[in-house]
Parts: sequence; structure tokens; C-alpha cells
Amino acid sequence: MADETLTLTLDSGGDVVIKLRPDLAPGHVERITELVKDGFYDGVVFHRVIPGFMAQGGDPTGTGMGGSKLPDLKAEFSREPHVRGVCSMARAMNPNSANSQFFICFDDATFLDGQYTVWGEVTSGMEHVDALPKGEPPKTPGKILKATVS
Repeated sequence: MADETLTLTLDSGGDVVIKLRPDLAPGHVERITELVKDGFYDGVVFHRVIPGFMAQGGDPTGTGMGGSKLPDLKAEFSREPHVRGVCSMARAMNPNSANSQFFICFDDATFLDGQYTVWGEVTSGMEHVDALPKGEPPKTPGKILKATVS
């Protein structure tokens, strides 16, 4: 579990490699790993892509309203800053409502610090995240073709 990585193969051109951070959010990393191994994220779109802010995905309905059948997670907030390449969990108003949706920061979004659970950071392939179609939702959303953990 020490240096596990998540690889998202995107239809926007290639692989995004994410270093998982169980030191910051062990419960969230465990959830994401479980969902990846079940094939949950394969074929799921990025339904909210805001230039200069973040790309959000992980909802099987593609609407931003869905999640997995698993129970919501208890927040694991940290002091880790939301900067370019940081991966964090999306949630509703309730801090303990993260489930399967996540976002990847395009730029510094430190106003989110301490309010969302950081669980990883992109180590390569950020250009493929940058290439995702923009919009809320995008006209033709970018898609995770395959997600794998190694």
C-alpha cells in the first residue's frame, strides 16, 4: 500500500497517473481502490470541467447527483493544499457525504483547504486532464476509459 498509484486512461489522449495518499485519507483511498477494482469508474465521464478550477467525475449517472451503492464516507480533511494536480473528493453540503465523485485541480484552489478530502496527486499526464472538454456539463464529456490501481 506504500506507493500505490491509480491510473486513469482518458479518451482525451492518454494516462493520468495519480499517487494515492493513504497517509492523508486512508478511508478514501481504500474506497477509491475498491471501486477501481470493481470497474466502477470505467466508462464514467467528467461531468463538470471548469477552466482554471477543476475537473469533476466519478458519478456513474453523469449528472453530478449519483454515487456508488456503498455508504458515504466520513470526512478526512487535512492541511494538504488544493493546488494543481491535487485529487480530492467531491461532496454535498454535509462534510461526511463523499462517496465516489472526485475532482482534480487545474490550478490553486486553496479556498477548499480543510473542507474537502485530499486523497492523491497527479504525478504524470496532467496534460490529459487539461485536454478534457469544458462545461457544466460539457457538450461531449471526456471519459475514463479504464481505471487501474497498481
